[in-house]
Amino acid sequence: MNDIRKEPLNTMGQNFIPAQYIPQGKDEYYLRYQQNPDSSRYRHLNAHEIEVLVRNRNTCDDWNNLMVSEAFNPELVKNCKFFGLVRIGKLESFFLEFNDLRMPVGLYNSIIINCDFGDNVVVDNVNYMAYYIIGNEVIITNVNEMSTTSHAKFGNGILTEGEPEEIRIWMEICNENGGRAVIPFEGMLAGDAWLWSRDRQNLDLQRRYREMTEKKFDNQRGYYGTIGDRTVIKNCSIIKDVKAGSDAYLKGANKLKNLTINSDSEAITQIGEGCELVNGIIGKGCRIFYGVKAVRFMLGSNSQLKYGARLINSFLGDNATISCCEVLNSLIFPAHEQHHNNSFLIAATVEGQSNIAAGATIGSNHNSRGADGEILAGRGFWPALCTSLKHNSRFAPFTILTKADYPNELDIPFPFSLVSNDVSNNELQIMPAYWLMYNQFALERNAWKYETRDKRSEKTQFLEPHYLAPDTINSIFESLSLLEMLAGKHFCGKNFPDKILTDAEYREYGKSYLTHKTDKPASLTINKHSFENSNRHVKLLKPSESYLTYRDFITYYSLDLIVDYCKSNPAIKNSDLLELISKPVVRKNFDNVGGQLIPSIELKLLKEKIVSYETISWQQVHEFFVAQGIEYSSHKLSHAIASLQELNSNQAFDKKSLLEMFTWYLNFRKQLQAQIRHSRQKDYENPFRQMLYADVKEMEAVIGKLDKTPFIVQQQEKLKKDLVFIQELIKKTELGE
Repeated sequence: MNDIRKEPLNTMGQNFIPAQYIPQGKDEYYLRYQQNPDSSRYRHLNAHEIEVLVRNRNTCDDWNNLMVSEAFNPELVKNCKFFGLVRIGKLESFFLEFNDLRMPVGLYNSIIINCDFGDNVVVDNVNYMAYYIIGNEVIITNVNEMSTTSHAKFGNGILTEGEPEEIRIWMEICNENGGRAVIPFEGMLAGDAWLWSRDRQNLDLQRRYREMTEKKFDNQRGYYGTIGDRTVIKNCSIIKDVKAGSDAYLKGANKLKNLTINSDSEAITQIGEGCELVNGIIGKGCRIFYGVKAVRFMLGSNSQLKYGARLINSFLGDNATISCCEVLNSLIFPAHEQHHNNSFLIAATVEGQSNIAAGATIGSNHNSRGADGEILAGRGFWPALCTSLKHNSRFAPFTILTKADYPNELDIPFPFSLVSNDVSNNELQIMPAYWLMYNQFALERNAWKYETRDKRSEKTQFLEPHYLAPDTINSIFESLSLLEMLAGKHFCGKNFPDKILTDAEYREYGKSYLTHKTDKPASLTINKHSFENSNRHVKLLKPSESYLTYRDFITYYSLDLIVDYCKSNPAIKNSDLLELISKPVVRKNFDNVGGQLIPSIELKLLKEKIVSYETISWQQVHEFFVAQGIEYSSHKLSHAIASLQELNSNQAFDKKSLLEMFTWYLNFRKQLQAQIRHSRQKDYENPFRQMLYADVKEMEAVIGKLDKTPFIVQQQEKLKKDLVFIQELIKKTELGE
């Protein structure tokens, strides 16, 4: 039976906060006064104003509780019912216009309970509005219910006085069993969520994360919902326990409940038709529209949910887009793209710059016995159409999967690799360094795209846009060692199978085998491996080409940063540069912390400070992120120098080797530009792409001319400028300056 109570009408605006939760000496409005402290601007109505209000078919349970500003015009309030303490700012004879919607300033045709209004607001046809503080020049029209409860949390995973622990909102990311769940809070970054989801065995650290979160809030009951200045709300059904920033635009939503909607004049958030959002926190500059369903979620800034997307128990990072599909129990770093109705992502940590194609079922339980598995995908993860994966799986950065149903768990350690399931031969095939060898256009364009599309107004975390960075280079080094070992065992197994060697000896044989001018392996068949949870063999395609490509791109990465350093220090002498690159440096490990690359040792120190109470708040964690972002260029340069030294076996650098490196870099940049153009040129020369056009001119009219491709043109211009500088650098080195 529904619990419907009958109370006297004159108490409708009273007892918002249960009496036992009101501090001694306070009344039920004490938190409201803190949220909107400018009480001096309001006055009581005079007799004439009351007369006008009554004539305009307004009612009030107590006219003494209807407070107004000096610039109040009672003619602009019509057919409203007021209960409790209502305070109204300026009402002047204007209309407000937004997107061709023109509405007269004033309050019309609404039931209003215990609300504050800023200056020159429009409230029209709000069937029930209770316990809200409304900013200036806000438009609210055609809303069925807009209310706040005394225990509102606005999407944060907190408890108010008297509430049991079992009703706390947790966000169960990364794993369906809740074992990596985090408590969402306003201001939470992808890096915060990642930190909290890891180190589950460290109970002291987990306890401290919770303490820092609970410290951000008090547990008092009675906070009002707030709507920021210039926000427009129209044609919505239910808005309950929602806090919205300024300049937001909410139109046609079915249900918005227990939300914080961050928005401001520089990063406007919009929520559109048919959306149902419950228990969430939305970042600035987001777009959510056309039938989206989201529950227990967080959305980073400048991200989008659209076209019926479902986002449940998940964190979607900054600058990301999900449309049409279903995403559950996942932690997704920035710059994620997923656009197709029949794609599915569950129980995954995806480290950003990723793209999930149509038909992909990433972690679907349909191919697993249990619900407790996880998938960890490094940044740049691209599964192809209709790809099906099985828990548990792990992928190095920039792994691309061909269309296939992968029957077994995978552990792919090679970055930039192409992975395919060859059903006819019953083998898993891996081509390491595929992206680097065959699709430079996509790699370079995506790096440019990620940077230009980063529209965050607050860049607390520095997001690495480039495909060559400490994380991918470290992964390449691991792959070099692995390729040497696998090639060495393959070579020795063929030539002297009875000989037992050390790992170092296997690697030395493997290195020689992979770099031999004539006798290089076309492929390596690996029988004993950890790449797939099966007994079938794995074939590594083009291992020699992959090995040499990996080495080239380590050199390119290192020299590119050294050249950039020279640009920033044009007066640097050869002797100083040689000293810089010759001083022994250890190549550090880096962690991808929500899209920000941070040295592992620095992260370890942060965690120790959190446990020891030296770091006591999430704000200090964010200050750590900012500091690491400032230091990142220095860390990255040091990492590049260490990588160059390691690749060259720590040999000494002199003027001759410096000149050789700059000359190599010059030629490699030219070659790289040619590869970028060639990658795109293949699309123009493919006869199957040409066949739908009458001739070349029609093709160019439809898809544009190759040499007019904006990104290619931009890269050519950049190369011209860089070549001038590099040639000057070479000349300077030759002269010994």
